[in-house]
Amino acid sequence: MIQFNLLPEVKRQYVRARRNKRSVMLIALLVSGVAVAIFVLLFLSVQIFQKKYSRDLSNDIKTETKKLQDTPDLDKILTIQNQLNSLPDLHAQKPVTTRIFGYLKQVTPAKVSISSASIDFDAHSLSLTGSADAISTVNKFVDTLKFTTYKTADGKEANAFTDVVLSSFGKEAKGASYNISLSFDGAIFDSASDVTLNVPANKITTRSQTEKPEDLFQPLSNPSQPGQ
Repeated sequence: MIQFNLLPEVKRQYVRARRNKRSVMLIALLVSGVAVAIFVLLFLSVQIFQKKYSRDLSNDIKTETKKLQDTPDLDKILTIQNQLNSLPDLHAQKPVTTRIFGYLKQVTPAKVSISSASIDFDAHSLSLTGSADAISTVNKFVDTLKFTTYKTADGKEANAFTDVVLSSFGKEAKGASYNISLSFDGAIFDSASDVTLNVPANKITTRSQTEKPEDLFQPLSNPSQPGQ
């Protein structure tokens, strides 16, 4: 079967152009429809859904606020809660009071005894009362306290005790009594760092005897041994 295309070339181009035009218009209408739908959805979201969500949040806030306001002793509860929240910081800041026993053991000469110790961590002050075999030993105890230094783990070094004063002393039948007052650096009781005391070996004041303080830290000789 033989077919003949009797449409002229111009007519065929015209039909093709109209077909393309319809396709472009259809696509444009579809794109416009999608854009309008998206615009409508965004408009509804902003004007209706978000406003409703905002109103719901405001109502929830008002409801919860009313519940809090109606809670009995709310101010006391909040105060207690704040105090509980501050406990960890306060615990970290509190001094390590048990270190005092080790410090006194390090700085106290062998022939000196301490009968009472009064310490004030707020004022950083310490008062020691006790007895020794002689006044010269008490003086050396004072010198030891004056020149004792400390060193922290981060390398800080300073005097552990300052304002060391022999407040009173007295002569007794078997030795001497004393009362020493002093100030201490709060860092030696800081829980945030490890502290090492450095007890002096040969620093003494002109008011003390010439013997070295470290001699006092040696154990007492046994008088029963010959040559001692």
